[in-house]
Amino acid sequence: MLIYHFETRDGLLREVLGQARQRQVAAFTELIRLRPDEPYPVTLARAWSAISGPQGEPYLRMFSRLHDTAGEPLWPGFRRTATTDWLAPLEHGMRSLGRPELATVVLAVIRGLLMDLDATGNTTRTHRAFADFLTTIDSA
Repeated sequence: MLIYHFETRDGLLREVLGQARQRQVAAFTELIRLRPDEPYPVTLARAWSAISGPQGEPYLRMFSRLHDTAGEPLWPGFRRTATTDWLAPLEHGMRSLGRPELATVVLAVIRGLLMDLDATGNTTRTHRAFADFLTTIDSA
């Protein structure tokens, strides 16, 4: 039955991943969107807590393998898409601080700290590093 609907095992996996990716993009975009009633560093702090916590963990576990070249055959272009999806909302938010060009830096810090958290499990250190980063961009 699965072969009939999806043709191959990889076809089934691509469909499951595609549906999960749509949910992740919707949830995380909502987390990082600019809110007129709060400073953007506060928004980013709340987003980091969700993305690095239980709400984000299933997505990060599911998509982490696609970020390396091993995932390329299953989802060609995923690494590029998984990067560019977040740049526009981060740029919009950083524009409120007068620094839209820092969107790439914010994304790099988030992704780097998520990789660190995944590798070490050290939530105290990674959360502290993100808080320090937010202090830096807020005072810049």
